Amino acid sequence: MSVTALIGLGGNLGDVRSRLDAAIGTLGSLPGIEVTSCSRFYRTPPWGNLEQPDFVNAAIAVETSLSAHALLDALLATERAFGRVRDGERWGPRTLDLDLLAYGDAVIDDERLAVPHPRIAERAFVLLPLADIAPDTVLPGQGRVADLLTAVDAAECFPLA
Repeated sequence: MSVTALIGLGGNLGDVRSRLDAAIGTLGSLPGIEVTSCSRFYRTPPWGNLEQPDFVNAAIAVETSLSAHALLDALLATERAFGRVRDGERWGPRTLDLDLLAYGDAVIDDERLAVPHPRIAERAFVLLPLADIAPDTVLPGQGRVADLLTAVDAAECFPLA
């Protein structure tokens, strides 16, 4: 059985665009994951800790035969492979951030995983790229991606050429 999952990507340390492209390639090469679409890349201001470089963000859709938790494990392993160290700092600078935003129409909320991601509706840096690839997707408990995007301030987010 295959499920469509939506994944947010970002980073703000080093050559982020190249790293995001490489991470997408890595994810697509893993057994049980096929990348089916990729958004544009966006330059976005930092969230939370404002004393750090701007981010580059994107989103991908994948078809996967992995369970949600196995997909999360693959995302975390990919982050580590690209130099991500999770040191407990929330919203700090990072080489690579991979977030499982949605897993089909599943609603999961346990100690390891919350999908749909609980803060999607607040974040232009997630909604802009997500709207590129899945504008009509309805996130359980949150709404349609395109509608959510109209409710956030995306004025400081810019697509990259």
